[in-house]
This record gives sequence, C-alpha cells and structure tokens, in this order.
Amino acid sequence: MGARRHPLQTLLPKWQTGRVDDDLDDALAATGPRLRALRRERETTLADLSAATGISVSTLSRLESGARRPTLELLLPLARAHGVTLDELVGAPPTGDPRVHLRAVTRHGMTMLPLTRRAEGIQAFKIVIQAGQRRDPDLKTHEGYEWVYVLDGRLRLLLADHDLVLEPGEAAEFDTRTPHWFGPADGGSVEFLSLFGKQGERTHLRARPKVQP
Repeated sequence: MGARRHPLQTLLPKWQTGRVDDDLDDALAATGPRLRALRRERETTLADLSAATGISVSTLSRLESGARRPTLELLLPLARAHGVTLDELVGAPPTGDPRVHLRAVTRHGMTMLPLTRRAEGIQAFKIVIQAGQRRDPDLKTHEGYEWVYVLDGRLRLLLADHDLVLEPGEAAEFDTRTPHWFGPADGGSVEFLSLFGKQGERTHLRARPKVQP
C-alpha cells in the first residue's frame, strides 16, 4: 500500500470547464426582456418602478431594451421591487452559478457528485454506492483529512485495524494517511456526504453547549 491521490481529487480539473463568457453574456442579454415581462405582469409603469427603486425612467427603459448592461447595483433594487431573487431575475440555472455545471462521475464503484467548485481547500461530495459494488476491501493511504456523514443505508468503514459500521445520521473523521476503505455494510446501497481537505484542514463538529444548572 503506497501513498496515492484521493480518488475524489481526480475530479477537480473537470470543475474548471465551462463557457464562462458566453453563459454570462446569454444570461445578461435575457435580463432585459425578463424585466419588461415582470413589470407588465405586475401592471407597473416605468414611473412607478422608478419611484420604488430610485432608478431613472430612462435607465429602466434602456435596461429593458438591452441598451444598458445590467449591474448588481441596478438588479438588487429591481429584484426587491418585483419580489423575486437575483437568480430568478437573471434566469440563473438550478446550480445558482451560470459558469459551472457540476456533474456526477462514477469512479471505483462510487457515483460522486461534487458539491463545491473550489480547486483548493476543503472539497465536498455526495457519494452513492449501489448494492453489490465495492465488495472486496482494498485499504488505501494518501495525504489529507476526511469527514463522512451517512445519509441513507449503512456504511462500513475500515480504519487500519478498526472495522466500523455507520448508521444514518452518524459521522466519522480521520487522517487519510491511515489505511482506510469504505463500502456498503450489507446488501443494500449507501449514500453519504464526504468532506476532504489537505492535511491539517480538519472539519470540526460543534458540540452543544452544556445546560447550566
């Protein structure tokens, strides 16, 4: 057993792909028609909207026609006036970030969905291991620190000489330089969250305060 890269680390370069400029331009270009449609649905005039937001009628008109590029300073009061979120105002995709589309990837018998976009720092994943996958334990070591939290099913976690079973709602954290392996504890599937960071970046669970007598 030699030191190896964490299997989740192989996903990181994939997060940096995306048509950043094109997606941003498309979202902003669609904002004008969306602003006009919202105002008309609410039967609000440009003068009324100007009074509610402090934005001049001419600026509002240019925004709706696409002659003025929307900025955060303009969109925030408009979102409040229309009673919608910024994501709804600019038509952002479900991820809340038009630049990145996170995709599930299957590796080593696990389906992994990245929940964070950063290439550095702590990485978060949702992991599903289907029934019948990863039957034979193969303990690995690598640099880092990992925290797991079971959502559904039963997770078997091998840590050196320790053989543990985690139930839904249970969590464990460990130094990944310790030989380790995880998989379904029985014949069913298991679903859990995994937070992984470089050595020294530990995840701490906040304890409940003691009740004063």
